[in-house]
Amino acid sequence: MKQVSTLFLKVVVFLLAFPVLALCIFWVPGFVNYLPYPILIGVYATAISYCFALYQTLKLLSYIDKNKAFSELSVKALKNIKYCANTISIIYAVLIPFLVPIADADDAPGLVGFPIIIIFASVVIAVFAAVLQRLLQDAIDIKSENDLTV
Repeated sequence: MKQVSTLFLKVVVFLLAFPVLALCIFWVPGFVNYLPYPILIGVYATAISYCFALYQTLKLLSYIDKNKAFSELSVKALKNIKYCANTISIIYAVLIPFLVPIADADDAPGLVGFPIIIIFASVVIAVFAAVLQRLLQDAIDIKSENDLTV
């Protein structure tokens, strides 16, 4: 049963990756003449961080398949996911000043709202990963203490 649930989650991870890759390949290059280069670089840096976080998620799911969920490898994967989420937050916080002139020129104040939503979502993911990392590390520590006393 566990294999089926992790297989489903792995498929979902791949389905989350494809739209981002498609946007980076087909949609973003069309805006080269309209957007400043820091915004384009930020979008690609975000896509790289996002794909790396998804890769770490796949590694975490494979550790669950191999019954290595309570290991330092899982803690490391969660730590990397947390770092990726923080990186995405920082990238979009840096990009907001570049978006303000575009929003003023087009009279589109909502353009600045999108990065704020992305920042909020990635901070939530980073906090969730940090909590899971801490809980998993505590569980590993308790398990190792019990193994030493037995």
